[in-house]
Amino acid sequence: MAESLRGTLASRYHLVRPLGSGGMGTVWLARDSVLDREVAIKELRLPEGLGERERAELIARVMREAEVTARVRHPGIVALHDVLLQDGRPWIVMELLHGHDLARQITAYGPMPYRQVADLGARLLDALSATHAEGVQHRDVKPGNVFLSADGRVLLTDFGIARPADQASITEAGLMVGSPGFIAPERLAGEPGGPASDLWSLAATLYTAAEGVAPYQGRHSEVIRATLTQAPRPPVLSGPLGPVLLWMMAREPAARPDAATALGLLRQVADGGVPDLDSRRGLRIEARKRTPRWWYAAGAVALTGVAAAVAVVVLSAGPDERPSDPVHRVSPTFNGAVDLCRALPAGEVRRVLGAAAQPRPGKTSCQWTVKGSGIELSAETDSDTPEPWKLDTAAAQTLMEGLRRQYASGPRDASWLWYEIGLDSRTQVIETAARDTPDVADEAFAFDLTTPDGKAQAAGVYFRLGDLVLRLQFADLDVSSPADLRDRAVSAASAAAEGLRELA
Repeated sequence: MAESLRGTLASRYHLVRPLGSGGMGTVWLARDSVLDREVAIKELRLPEGLGERERAELIARVMREAEVTARVRHPGIVALHDVLLQDGRPWIVMELLHGHDLARQITAYGPMPYRQVADLGARLLDALSATHAEGVQHRDVKPGNVFLSADGRVLLTDFGIARPADQASITEAGLMVGSPGFIAPERLAGEPGGPASDLWSLAATLYTAAEGVAPYQGRHSEVIRATLTQAPRPPVLSGPLGPVLLWMMAREPAARPDAATALGLLRQVADGGVPDLDSRRGLRIEARKRTPRWWYAAGAVALTGVAAAVAVVVLSAGPDERPSDPVHRVSPTFNGAVDLCRALPAGEVRRVLGAAAQPRPGKTSCQWTVKGSGIELSAETDSDTPEPWKLDTAAAQTLMEGLRRQYASGPRDASWLWYEIGLDSRTQVIETAARDTPDVADEAFAFDLTTPDGKAQAAGVYFRLGDLVLRLQFADLDVSSPADLRDRAVSAASAAAEGLRELA
């Protein structure tokens, strides 16, 4: 801030403190002395070494943000109060919002429930459609530009790189227009893009919210290359929202749904429905459904070779030389539904829980509980496969990879409850990062749930056995050591894997 300003703009806006900053400027908390209210003011930051032309273009871009925001009246767009030009720089006076952006939400709390994400997406798309109706594109939809207000509103912010659709592109003085990972392929390829490009960016944003990770990861150059040449990783946690997002992220803009169709699909998922995309897309969906799974076929070929090699080792061994190490055993294939209650024998349940417990079956799970302690074994699936028993080995590997990514980001806040063991109110816990457990099944990792003061609550193990992915959770509210809980959970998971082999 220039010294000459002395903390006041236009003799009425008193700058109090910065609220945040980014590549284009700083947002200040300020007080409007005329209307006696708090406001937010965006200050433009100009990079060092800019020539007069580049400087003028950047100033024009911020002034355009003011023009766009003032033109659109929508609850999902931040309201603009005033625009100032002082000391050769623009300052934009906006409504003050209380809350935080979506990027911070994801970083702090991990993936969001897919129905909540669908509702968020519907509200954002309604706001985007309002800007498109005015002939304006946003061009930088990403989690950091989605604001979750404390009063329940969801707003699009930062129209600093938006421009009218009929206006020539701005030369950016070495700055990329947009954020890698959230820029549509056609824009990366040098095309101006259109409303369908904003739709792609919105889908990438929603994917990140539902999955906890962006659809493309790596260095900027790797993300850009992948966006141009590869389909996104198949969603793992998005349920029926997953296929909708993949359609919205189709490589070709013409292959994406229009805004009205996408809005209807998002609202349907938010209401608990499962959209019938076949009827919406016709025969074209068949080609698109095959595209995200191209690596499944390649992976299946590779796995066939590995399985054949392992089979040779097993079959060439003598009757007393059969390998017992799970790493060297042929992975089973599950061709139908499995009774998970038969995976753990009663003696193993009694050993882990310290007491006998009757199995309680679910559709794709089984649990054994006593007061204060319990085991739950459940089969997992991805958003493309309705039942866990219908995964193939390559899809199961991809699912495990997605789960591993989800738990790789380190400790995060969570909450949990388990009525059957006596935990009937939600308890705040910390979920640790994944720890590999190589001796369980074909691949596995474990994690802990502890209270903020370090007391153990539960431990979980995800493991893959052939084409089946399972999650075992073990809780003992009387145990204080996370290591003890984890060891018992891993032991139970190993026993369950052995039991499942016999059921295959």
